[in-house]
Parts: sequence; structure tokens; C-alpha cells
Amino acid sequence: QVQLSESGGGLVQPGGSLRLSCAASGSINEVAPMGWYRQAPGKQREMVATINRGGATKYGDSVQGRFTISRENGKNLIYLQMTSLKPEDTGRYICNWHRSFAFKPAEDYWGEGTLVTVSS
Repeated sequence: QVQLSESGGGLVQPGGSLRLSCAASGSINEVAPMGWYRQAPGKQREMVATINRGGATKYGDSVQGRFTISRENGKNLIYLQMTSLKPEDTGRYICNWHRSFAFKPAEDYWGEGTLVTVSS
């Protein structure tokens, strides 16, 4: 099993910044792609940002240019630096760890999430 531990959420005013962290632990013997997803009340879960083993990143359209995902070299530890936050960024930010296999379906592990509230 793989456990994910997120931290860094909280209440911030519009225009402010927050930094989230996520560490994967447990039955791990590789550095895997990881990412952040967002679940807002009444909305579907959406991809915020992902980062692969080599550091290549992808971003959701709504956060492009405002959020930056990064990882510690060679570790299953990632960060999400969020700037210019908007009320619509409010939601539970959930960390993902993705393990793929050559001959069987991939496995996805999810954290419990950390709550981000953007409000004045």
C-alpha cells in the first residue's frame, strides 16, 4: 500500500499565495508520476497539475501561469505553489501517486486532501 500525506491548505484572501506539499510513503520502490487534483463542492474532480519522473509538468487551463508544481529530485515528494489565488480556486486539493505496469492496469493512490479556501 501507498500512503499520501498532504499539508499546506488553509484560508487565504483573493490574490494571496499558498504552498501545498505531498509526500508518498509505504510500499514504494520507485519514483512515480504524481499530481494534484481539485474537488470543489458540486463539481467534478479536475486535474490541477501533474509532474512525471523526469520533471515534465502539465497544468489545468484554469491554473496555467498561476500555479507551479515541483518535486524533490529522486523523491516522491511534490509541492504546489499557488499564487494569485481566486475564489474559484477553493476546494479540496488531493494528491495522486500513479504507478504503471507493463502487463497490468496502472494503480492510482489518493490522499485525503487538504482544504484551500480563498475568500475575503
